[in-house]
Amino acid sequence: MFFPRSFNSAVRVSIAFSIMALARTTTSTYSQGGIDPFRINEVAPGVYVHFGANELMNAQNAGAIANIGFVVGSDAVAVIDTGGSIREGRALREAVQRFTDTEIKYVINTHAHPDHVFGNAAFEAPAIFVGHHNLPRALAINGPFYLKAFRREMKSALDDVKIVPPTLIVDDEVKVDLGHRSLIVKAWRTSHTDNDLTVFDPTSGVLFAGDLLFVQHVPVLDGSVLGWLKTIGDLTRIPATRVVPGHGGVSDWPDALAAERTYLQRLVSDCRDLIKRGIPLAQATDIAGTSEKSNWELFDEYNKRNATAAYSELEWE
Repeated sequence: MFFPRSFNSAVRVSIAFSIMALARTTTSTYSQGGIDPFRINEVAPGVYVHFGANELMNAQNAGAIANIGFVVGSDAVAVIDTGGSIREGRALREAVQRFTDTEIKYVINTHAHPDHVFGNAAFEAPAIFVGHHNLPRALAINGPFYLKAFRREMKSALDDVKIVPPTLIVDDEVKVDLGHRSLIVKAWRTSHTDNDLTVFDPTSGVLFAGDLLFVQHVPVLDGSVLGWLKTIGDLTRIPATRVVPGHGGVSDWPDALAAERTYLQRLVSDCRDLIKRGIPLAQATDIAGTSEKSNWELFDEYNKRNATAAYSELEWE
């Protein structure tokens, strides 16, 4: 998700659940560290997801608002994103231990936003932290700011949170061997952010898309709208069958990309037209993308920010 630089208010995230529609999903529920209940859903054999709550990051939910999960191989486990607090990270770690005795060898961060990385410190060496080649810089620049800004809302829920950079850098693509199961970890051009990764499990056909995919929640632009559209085109070539988005329910692949692509294309088309007509930015943000409003949740909260970013990018074409 997007965390505005001004940070005058907490960021709202909407999660749409479609778990019951899955052909095969098992659920385990338990309480841990103030996250009650902490549900784990097996969305495919050996692939587990905790779906984030439809709430603001706050002390009560311990920042548990993004989709996080893990994949189990015969020799190792890979955790994919760690949540919005150390409490959520610990809850995820305990969930792994409830499902398997296999060691957590990899912790993969799909990008640098707090709801995906604030739980990192719950996972310690010898775990290998995996991230985009731009992730260390993004964490170094924005991490302290995120901690300061969210502490106002979350207070003690952020105790013990540390910014943990990756130890395995992904420049293009790496394979992570879990034993009889390998994950393909891919770094992408600047899109949602400048440090987005995806994680594909060919064994199950499940793709963890991170925030390169939003379902029902309006896409949030913190990188490049043109880059994101190019990335969507490339993403369609991944031979997945289902996808876990950064926010939203598990969906069919690649059909899940259609709504997001339409929204971003409309944003580009509107901004180019407004720029051509000489409409200034202050007015353009009230117009661009608004025909898409009925298709998305939290549209009013995020579309103006998206329009500002898209207009600023496109006026330099």
